[in-house]
Amino acid sequence: MFKCCNYQTESMESNFLREVFLPLALFLIMLGMGLSLKMEDFKRVLIQPKAVLLGLIAQLIMLPVVGYFLASIFPLSPELAVGVMILAACPGGATSNILTYLVRGNVALSITLTAMSSAIAVFTLPIVVNLAMLNFMAENVAVQLPFLKTVIQIGIITLIPISLGMLLNHFTPRLAAKSEKSVKWLSLFFLGLIVTGLVLKERANLSSFFLEVGGVMFTLNVLTMSLGCGIAILGRLNHSCAKAITVEVGIQNGTLAILIASAPTFLNNSSMAIPAAIYSLLMFVTSGFFAWWVQNRQKIKLLQRN
Repeated sequence: MFKCCNYQTESMESNFLREVFLPLALFLIMLGMGLSLKMEDFKRVLIQPKAVLLGLIAQLIMLPVVGYFLASIFPLSPELAVGVMILAACPGGATSNILTYLVRGNVALSITLTAMSSAIAVFTLPIVVNLAMLNFMAENVAVQLPFLKTVIQIGIITLIPISLGMLLNHFTPRLAAKSEKSVKWLSLFFLGLIVTGLVLKERANLSSFFLEVGGVMFTLNVLTMSLGCGIAILGRLNHSCAKAITVEVGIQNGTLAILIASAPTFLNNSSMAIPAAIYSLLMFVTSGFFAWWVQNRQKIKLLQRN
């Protein structure tokens, strides 16, 4: 009886986490992004076409390719391999905008890339995820993402709050400016709650999951940041743009990945959400190291000049 009640309680908590906290966190993340956006940001495609194009190619094409390569060479279970691909197919997150600001990168470019990749990923994400499921799960595929329905659902949960934030920014710019940082930090708090909830739910398998997929996610994070930096250097972009693209390509929207993997309206598979949960923890370590390295490099340059 006690075990049954305990199971029902855990199930209710899990459902509450997936059906309430997860959509709320994603709504706040996208709202925070919209609060910092203006229509002028989208004109940056014409002003800085090379920087925007290189960033989008790296994020929407090369990142899934790297994810597929890593998911193929590492000995992952089919569910975890698909989970890696879900994350790799996701756009950049609002965290990338905050980190770009901290490393004194081109914040306007970062925001533009995040917004545009979020809009394009509405269409590319279901294609990448379905191909990954066919490749890694083959005969075990019981559920796939219906393209049109998924496009509409992702559009609703991402583009509507972005549009709402942009409207608030347009009509009440002072309120938007005051609310932006609070909303972003609140969204990070909710993301922390979600990751903690997933970790607690899968605590019995956590060590094995971390051993199995932790190295993959760390490698994905480091490789994609290096990829973004390399593309920016080859494209001869300035340091500010290079830092923005490095961060933008390396920091993905883990909340969206967890939602796609675990929400009942999408794949409803908590195991597929584990890579994104582990990634959401690791990205703070790697991005923190990157911020420390950039700041120390700048200090050394200043000392050499003096």
